[in-house]
Amino acid sequence: MKTSDYGINKIKGYEGYKRKLPDGGCAAYQIKYRGKLDVPTIGWGCTEGVKPGMVWSREEAEQALLREIAKHEAAVVRLIQVPISQNQFDALVSFSYNCGSGALAKSTILRRLNAGDTAGAAAA
Repeated sequence: MKTSDYGINKIKGYEGYKRKLPDGGCAAYQIKYRGKLDVPTIGWGCTEGVKPGMVWSREEAEQALLREIAKHEAAVVRLIQVPISQNQFDALVSFSYNCGSGALAKSTILRRLNAGDTAGAAAA
């Protein structure tokens, strides 16, 4: 499965396009989290290979987002053992994108979903 356009737009909305530049590009940023600087981030929450001071065009940010989403799609496909809907797939990719595929692998959501408890997975 692949994330739908709706799912990609939801991820974009949740992540936000931070540090937007006048030309539409974006710059890397770090936020303080629990008193420490978090990992450098750019575009729609991309972190892989990002270093402070990086600047991307809007197109580079789009391509990086799609590359990162593809990694999370692969994790969801690998971890899910039951048939799921497009909306469920999109939600799981969004969760993995935000929290990491390791968090998804250890999650109550995954355990309940794979046990056939869709209501319990949604509640988690």
